[in-house]
Amino acid sequence: MKRSTTSLTVLAVLLYLGGIPAFAQHSRGGPPSGSHGPGTSGPSTSTDTHGKSSPSEILEHNTALTKKLQDLGVANPATDCQAFKNLGQCVAAAHVAHNLGGTCTFSSLKGAMTGSPSETLGQAIHGCDPHVDAKAEAKKGKKQADNDLKETGS
Repeated sequence: MKRSTTSLTVLAVLLYLGGIPAFAQHSRGGPPSGSHGPGTSGPSTSTDTHGKSSPSEILEHNTALTKKLQDLGVANPATDCQAFKNLGQCVAAAHVAHNLGGTCTFSSLKGAMTGSPSETLGQAIHGCDPHVDAKAEAKKGKKQADNDLKETGS
């Protein structure tokens, strides 16, 4: 009995920790970290899904981040973030929508960033309000998302 409990605990920890590398601060084949082009799209996290947890799987276990997204106006974080390439993009879009106070909604940013063709966060911001400094707002949202992901252990 004790052995099976220990095995399950070890398995749960390994599954949880297995998703953390998906949020490393570099992307394979892309620009170096911090070298985002115009209209940055948020944290430059890996989109490799081999053995990585999806945004909805991470949010199911990370109640602190789920609550933070709900506080930012994301109604159902596990469902709404699933469409994004990675969790960092979703959190950054939520922050931008909150920061702009209704000028750009989370739904409009999500639609632009996950549609076909997909847009960067900066392009999505410019699309909903061309008078906003899209590059600065994208950078601010990315920084806030990075902080949230670090604080909540995602």
